[in-house]
Amino acid sequence: MINPVHLMALGAALFCIGMLGFLIRRNLIVIFMSIELMLNAVNLNLVAFSNQFQSAHGQVFAVFVITVAAAEAATGLAILIALYRISRAVNADEARILKW
Repeated sequence: MINPVHLMALGAALFCIGMLGFLIRRNLIVIFMSIELMLNAVNLNLVAFSNQFQSAHGQVFAVFVITVAAAEAATGLAILIALYRISRAVNADEARILKW
């Protein structure tokens, strides 16, 4: 049986990898993937705590986090497509082109 401490350590490691990807990389696709990785790490910890305390609250909250992640992905993809159409690049430094 998997110990909840192992799941929390895996969630923390995934969150750290996502945070490093968000802070270091400049490609917007990698940044969005890093955000998704961080959200999935949070979901893993929510489900681990939910299982440990025998409550469904963490699992329900994880479903809401998945919903927010889907909305973030759709909005981010729309912004990314608009940026690519204007500048033919997906670099985060060129995102200021979309400002007024």
